[in-house]
Amino acid sequence: MISLLQASHFRPTLMVTAIATMLAVSAGRGPGSVWVALAVLAGQLSVGWSNDYLDRDRDRLAGRADKPIVAGRVAAKTVGIGAVVAALVCVPLSMMSGWCAGLVHLAAVAVAWTYNGWLQSTVASAVPYTVAFGLLPSFVTLGLPEHPRPPAWATIAAALMGTGAHFVNTLPDFAGDAATGVRGLTQRVGPGVSLFSAALLMAAATVVIAVMPSGEPGLLGSALVAGVSVAIVAVVVAGLTDHPRAAWTLTLCVALLNVMVIVARGGWLVA
Repeated sequence: MISLLQASHFRPTLMVTAIATMLAVSAGRGPGSVWVALAVLAGQLSVGWSNDYLDRDRDRLAGRADKPIVAGRVAAKTVGIGAVVAALVCVPLSMMSGWCAGLVHLAAVAVAWTYNGWLQSTVASAVPYTVAFGLLPSFVTLGLPEHPRPPAWATIAAALMGTGAHFVNTLPDFAGDAATGVRGLTQRVGPGVSLFSAALLMAAATVVIAVMPSGEPGLLGSALVAGVSVAIVAVVVAGLTDHPRAAWTLTLCVALLNVMVIVARGGWLVA
């Protein structure tokens, strides 16, 4: 079971689920936040499992002994079945937020699957991250009684953060990707450009969250923004000192801190 969870990319899966849940609570979804959490968890599990299943041959060629399928700790068939089951379960869980919000979330999950099945090896590799994360605020707010859309800048901030995460997420795999012919956008521009692009994109997302909502961020909000800034610098330092996995962990922290800024500012997500 532990190896199966590891094959789902469980750490980012939990982080994205936590972020979606925090946004839902902040937006006033109340008990409906549970459906948001379960839907996002199922969707992320399906994406993570499908990634490891579809990449299993490339992972073997790259010598990825850290991958449960490659290491023989879990059968590829089990991971593939898990991906399909999670995707199927995601459908009714998403629809518990209403058909409009549900379709938005299912579209985000479908776009994420296109990365695993096709786009990761193309110049458009960042697009699934941009679109899927950009749709997250809409999934949260469209599930409210009046089905309000989120402010445009909330979508922009989420899309910027997701795109920046893509640039960092690929850094640990550059050697293996080169050996197996993966030529996504990040591989084409190189690790240095990818790292600094990620920093700029995450900084832009933070600026949008910090300045665009009406009202003052307050002491807590300002302190969290400062914390995000420090974390972004730490991402760059980790990348430059050849610690790409630490850079990825710090990127997850940047995303979480940005959401904490949102929560600290109150219910602006539906203002």
